[in-house]
Amino acid sequence: MQVTGSVRSIPGFSLLAILCLVILYAPLLVVMVYSFNDSLSITIWGGFSLRWYEQIFFGLEAEKFQKAAWNSITIAFMAAVIATTIAFSAAIGVVRTSPFKGKNLNISLLSLPIMVPEIVTAVATLIFFSMISFKLGYTSILVAHIVFCIPFAYLPISARMQSIEKVYEEAAMDLYANRKQIFRSILLPLMIPGIISGFLLAFIISLDDFIITSFVKGAGVETLPTAIFGSIKQGIKPDIMALSTLLLLVSTIFVTISYFLSRADLKNRLN
Repeated sequence: MQVTGSVRSIPGFSLLAILCLVILYAPLLVVMVYSFNDSLSITIWGGFSLRWYEQIFFGLEAEKFQKAAWNSITIAFMAAVIATTIAFSAAIGVVRTSPFKGKNLNISLLSLPIMVPEIVTAVATLIFFSMISFKLGYTSILVAHIVFCIPFAYLPISARMQSIEKVYEEAAMDLYANRKQIFRSILLPLMIPGIISGFLLAFIISLDDFIITSFVKGAGVETLPTAIFGSIKQGIKPDIMALSTLLLLVSTIFVTISYFLSRADLKNRLN
């Protein structure tokens, strides 16, 4: 039986889609709106104010949040750079080489961490660090983030590499270019959109991670997600909403940049 037509024609699809969007985005909108609330209450509107954003930078907990933000940004940047480099090398080995025994297994292993529940990855990473007596702290967070960011960086990079036809490299070889020249002058420039998308995705995944970080961070080291979680244990305060809004804004900017890069790259390929 052949199914024709759009999924939008399915009875109740539009209502279900709207319901899912409301459930997904309504809490985010509430947090954003009440981050500008002048009242101490998180449910009663007391007028528009930027006082809670000021509290983040100059309040009693400003130093704690600034240190946590620095940890998050530096860890996310280094993890994204290293994970992207490894993912790019893996993509070359898997996509740009002749078929070899175990190739499909390698592809599956690269994608497996995305499908494994994050809590399982966190527990396994903690157990592994304990077995090798690896000290928990800033470095342990960085190592853990590098590992679980690799699959997220690999996906857009490998997708971009698969879309590049080998005819360009073959033409360069006909013109007596060596492998180094082909890589530097042809493959790498064509791969830049995929590399940037992979880097941005890895960066935002690392920046927003909470579960794995909370397991491997050790005492005295905080990132923004763990610092926010520690603060709400004492009660949800408006400054936490302001901090969450800023973190959401950063995530949105990076996702938007990645989207437009992918869209521009697709448009160029179609033209």
